Amino acid sequence: MSALPEEMTFSNLTVSANNGTQDEDFYRPFSVFSVLILTLLAMLVIATFVWNVLVLVTILRVRTFHRVPHNLVASMAISDVMVAALVMPLSLVHELNSRHWKLGRVLCQVWISFDVLCCTASIWNVTAIALDRYWSITRHLEYTLKTRKRISNIMIVMTWVLSAVISLSPLFGWGETYSEEAEQCQVSQEPSYTIFSTFGAFYLPLCVVLFVYWKIYKAAKFRIGSRKTNTITPMAEVVEVKEASHQPQMVFTVRHATVTFQTDGDTWREQKERRAALMVGILIGVFVLCWIPFFITELINPLCSCDIPPIWKSIFLWLGYSNSFFNPLIYT
Repeated sequence: MSALPEEMTFSNLTVSANNGTQDEDFYRPFSVFSVLILTLLAMLVIATFVWNVLVLVTILRVRTFHRVPHNLVASMAISDVMVAALVMPLSLVHELNSRHWKLGRVLCQVWISFDVLCCTASIWNVTAIALDRYWSITRHLEYTLKTRKRISNIMIVMTWVLSAVISLSPLFGWGETYSEEAEQCQVSQEPSYTIFSTFGAFYLPLCVVLFVYWKIYKAAKFRIGSRKTNTITPMAEVVEVKEASHQPQMVFTVRHATVTFQTDGDTWREQKERRAALMVGILIGVFVLCWIPFFITELINPLCSCDIPPIWKSIFLWLGYSNSFFNPLIYT
């Protein structure tokens, strides 16, 4: 009978010691560097949300913006606002818990679904804007306002439908996003889904924007290179006006001046094409720098079972999120 209390006492001491260790780990203070990083990430979340909301408010309040291409910009701003409001805050909580998920399965699935939905929609909205700029420059006679509005609306619908298909697929059994034992919440690591999602969300739109930039650059270079100085020089003529033959003759001589039309300065269309080429170049540069590290690791990690350090996963993820902050700066 005396052995039982001793075992219970030892067990209670062990449980108390374990709880004490967990509490100590939980309440362990952050380093100065960690506090600085978390503060910067919180500021990024707030700035992304505020900046994109301002873009939406401006488009709604200014009547002249209720047309193409501002409907595409509005769609992009909506996706970026959703990233800042629904995805980045929970990702920040995830970072605070050392990338351990303690909020349950349901919230994990909701977070991952919105993460994939909003980020994919943001990327495809960038692609849609690039395509609109490309067609407005290279096919400006065929790409009328009515055609432009119809095509832009189709691109917006296709953007959100494709994003929904990619984001909701794991909810119907295509891989698992939540592990209760490991306290992990991440995008499905099923190899087939990884290939489908990464190509549908990034690699395909990347190919499109690279093609668009190459075509715009080529068109702008061709137009600028083919610019010539146009000169019209009519032949000099002498026109004589004579009075009657019986009176002294009066002769009036008129010489046509040489008229020269010279286009040394850029025309309006050349300036538009140059601005579009510059804008699309900045777009692609920021787009690639922000997203390609994340999607390379997302594609490689499930296929080769590589062990990527968590710190690099966090850096690549937040670098991708930052694209939602840069988007309104580029397009407005």
